[in-house]
Amino acid sequence: MSDTYDLLVVGGGPAGYVAAIRGAQLGKKVACVEMERAGGTCLNWGCIPTKALLKNAEMYHSLTHKAKEFGLSFDNLSYDWSTVVKRSRDVSGRLAGGIEFLFKKNKVDYIRGTASILEEGKVSVEDAKGAVTQYSADNVIVATGCKARAIPNLPFDGKRIISSKEAMVLEEQPKSMVIIGAGAIGTEFAYIYNAFGTKVTIIEMQDQLLPVEDTEIGQELTKSFAKQGMDVRVGSSVSKTEVVADGVELTVEKDGKSEVIKADICLVAIGVEPVMPEFAVAPLLERGYIDVGSRYETSLPNVYAVGDISGPPWLAHVASFEAVQCVEGLFVDGHEPRQVNNFPGCTYCHPQVASVGKTERALKEEGVAYRVGKFPFQAIGKAQAAADTEGFVKLLFGEENHELLGAHIIGDNATELISEMGLALEMEACEEDIHSTIHAHPTLAEAIHEATLDAGGHAIHF
Repeated sequence: MSDTYDLLVVGGGPAGYVAAIRGAQLGKKVACVEMERAGGTCLNWGCIPTKALLKNAEMYHSLTHKAKEFGLSFDNLSYDWSTVVKRSRDVSGRLAGGIEFLFKKNKVDYIRGTASILEEGKVSVEDAKGAVTQYSADNVIVATGCKARAIPNLPFDGKRIISSKEAMVLEEQPKSMVIIGAGAIGTEFAYIYNAFGTKVTIIEMQDQLLPVEDTEIGQELTKSFAKQGMDVRVGSSVSKTEVVADGVELTVEKDGKSEVIKADICLVAIGVEPVMPEFAVAPLLERGYIDVGSRYETSLPNVYAVGDISGPPWLAHVASFEAVQCVEGLFVDGHEPRQVNNFPGCTYCHPQVASVGKTERALKEEGVAYRVGKFPFQAIGKAQAAADTEGFVKLLFGEENHELLGAHIIGDNATELISEMGLALEMEACEEDIHSTIHAHPTLAEAIHEATLDAGGHAIHF
């Protein structure tokens, strides 16, 4: 292992490992420093293990709620919680091993430890035994990501007050859980635990679940969760929390009225905060994140930052995009790094939610003239055949040129369907472009075609 590199990447998540591999593909001597395991939070404690848990939850929920409809019957259906958790950990472990294999394949030096950026071109790494090694690098990329943010005066204790990390590996399933925050993390865990029978209460300050999503989408998910048996408290705030002998007690305020809610465990899912490496001279920060320029450069010479550490949107696919742009900007002659513009947002509860582009709320605020095309999955043959008709596709087009401005989907496989809309937005597609694209039958994607027709007032099947 060398101690001098063309590129040294601090952090091995979706930004860091992608930056390291792309640099190596371009023929550079590269090292990646990671203090836990390759894959970062996303692969080990976020995106991937939660999707494994969600698949288990969806399967169990389908068997307990739809078996009769499919002509299935069985006696004494049960599940083993420890096996459910273990499967998610095994999936993460295999994929982390895959990243480590890719490091070897691309001749990336993989350094385990905690990095500190000393001076220009100098990085020190302390390993698990406390030994410190110093490395030199012509370029350093910081990709250390984020961690769960706690509520002030309510620190995580790993038992009663937990973050998403503990929620993935609880040894015993709680009988009741209260979740503060209804973004992607809060709603996904609400679905998981509710599907397995935990009494779930979800509290959100805004007037809908998934506040960043289009209003109609958030309202539809709110109704769906209530129908699934969750206690959904939107437009509510927590004014007091107390850990008691057998759980937690939260005082919840809404419209001037207060109520005490008690549960075994409280999951705090109010957002994230940066995991900042130690700097000899701190780079310019904005709200605690590293401020970067158009080439992802920081205020320190030859030090760059990509992914969650440079601020929102906190999404793995955005982090990977930024990583490639930054590295190619460094090592590919004439490459001008692109900044993130259109990106999909996905939430993997059931029904799934996915979106790209502007919300109707944003277009109204900006004074943009638009028209709406909307089509329910209930009118789609494939959805009927799958007995999963919840949700709809909603598309927003400019009034003047009929260009796509935003796409919003709630329903089965929404997170897969959104990619077509991302491409359409990137290519500046208009209604006619989507309308003239033949969508296979029977597929859920037909709802996209029909929603486009609806924007012009001539949907065929509704």
